Amino acid sequence: MKPVKTLAAALLASVAFATTTMACEVTLRSSDTHPDGYPTVEAVKHMGKLVEERTDGRVCVEVFHSAQLGEEKDTIEQTKFGVIDLNRVSMGPFNNLVEETKVVSLPYIFKSVDHMHNVMDGPIGDDILTAFEPHGYVGLAFYDGGSRSFYNKVKPITSIDDLKGMKVRVMQSDIFVDMMSALGANATPMPYGEVYSSIQTGVIDGAENNWPSFESSGHYEVAGYYTLDEHLIVPEVLVMSKISWDKLSPEDQAVVRQAAKESVPEMRKLWVAREKASEEKVRAAGVEVVTEIDKEPFMAAMDTVYEKHVTSDKLKDLVARIRATD
Repeated sequence: MKPVKTLAAALLASVAFATTTMACEVTLRSSDTHPDGYPTVEAVKHMGKLVEERTDGRVCVEVFHSAQLGEEKDTIEQTKFGVIDLNRVSMGPFNNLVEETKVVSLPYIFKSVDHMHNVMDGPIGDDILTAFEPHGYVGLAFYDGGSRSFYNKVKPITSIDDLKGMKVRVMQSDIFVDMMSALGANATPMPYGEVYSSIQTGVIDGAENNWPSFESSGHYEVAGYYTLDEHLIVPEVLVMSKISWDKLSPEDQAVVRQAAKESVPEMRKLWVAREKASEEKVRAAGVEVVTEIDKEPFMAAMDTVYEKHVTSDKLKDLVARIRATD
């Protein structure tokens, strides 16, 4: 029933905003699970302003934040069918659909955030965006997702041994499940919106995410330990429904694509500021932050994850190209 409910919510939301978009010939509905003001939300708003200006108001973008149109897994499906036009999504939920996204979701594939930028801003990133199209999506741009680290309500994680037996929420991705298994933890895939109450009630011990998500979700209120192991530096992606894309003229397609690209530096500027503010807020709240940790055992444990998921020559070549990028 959930996809049906999500479809109904999307349709009702589009009707609710119809009065504000009467002047536009085309209104593109964009989904994001993050709250209003979050860097990804503001980046898509920035893109929308550029699109509206450059089409003389013919094409508008309406951003639905805070999971108003549903959680990511559901909105991905609705985007494919054109009910949702644009979608800012984490890479993980695409792993089982777009093979190339597996590689950039691998633990420790990127040496740093700068390395990730160099990879995703170049030909490798363009190739991955193109890979979305056969599956019903048009890849437009990559946003930052920060570096993801572990947090929990039980104890500080200072070594790989501290994770053993812990129930840790992960995104609904086989790679993330296998990553946790390799570290000795019990992976618990669940929607983002269920994490707070699940930690609070003991259904799970913790989760993993970046500073802004840890703070904006309120998870720091129920998980008092945060360990900067930075096991994942996974870019996020802005996609458009291929159905919606094909309804645009070639000229408007070019405008949308360029505006999406130009929203990336805006997002990154906002991200750096938000990351700093979120860290300060979390530390001020009394969360114990572990900064000194030996990452080598964590990295060594990932060999089995790479062996399982990097199987085709195409993916092996992609890993090699990323590692060869400065």
